[in-house]
Amino acid sequence: MAARVALIDYGAGNLHSVHNALRAAGAQGLAITADPDAVARADRIVLPGVGAFGACARGLRAIPGMVEAIEQRVLREAAPFLGVCVGMQLMATTGEELGSHQGLGWIPGTVRQIDPAPGVHVPHMGWNDVIPAADHPLIQAGEAYFLHSFAFTGGDVLATTSHGGPVTAAIGRDNLAGVQFHPEKSQRYGLALLERFLAWKP
Repeated sequence: MAARVALIDYGAGNLHSVHNALRAAGAQGLAITADPDAVARADRIVLPGVGAFGACARGLRAIPGMVEAIEQRVLREAAPFLGVCVGMQLMATTGEELGSHQGLGWIPGTVRQIDPAPGVHVPHMGWNDVIPAADHPLIQAGEAYFLHSFAFTGGDVLATTSHGGPVTAAIGRDNLAGVQFHPEKSQRYGLALLERFLAWKP
């Protein structure tokens, strides 16, 4: 039986490109879903996201029972979880985009605006290196595609990139992982990461 992969639909964009990338990486039992019951039955969970942190957090919490279903399946039952872009940022304690907003609080840290400086453009956009900061089965050195103006600062950093100094590229612990870059836009590197996620047994 194919593993059930839930790609959570909470109105935060980039769903179909992530869906297509997961399919290309070999996902079979893959469903785009806004149904907490489907999330509660999933073997793996992917939380995508583009846009503002606060709007994404509100969208996720606006689905009755969704946060509870994710936390039951991920935090208590240890299903593998991958957050992508703002989906990764939502793993943090707080986000400071257009005010202060509460994240899921899974990884201690804050999402703050990247400071512009001479030669440092915001948003951070385009291909850049992924530099592992710790050994992790999902994260390898390579190049990925980034598009973001806010970045995570805190603990459990798995990889950084360089944009006027170190910028967090991936976070995680236990069965949780999140990437700031877009695997679905990162060609061979991104597909290989998704393949590793689909096979990951934390």
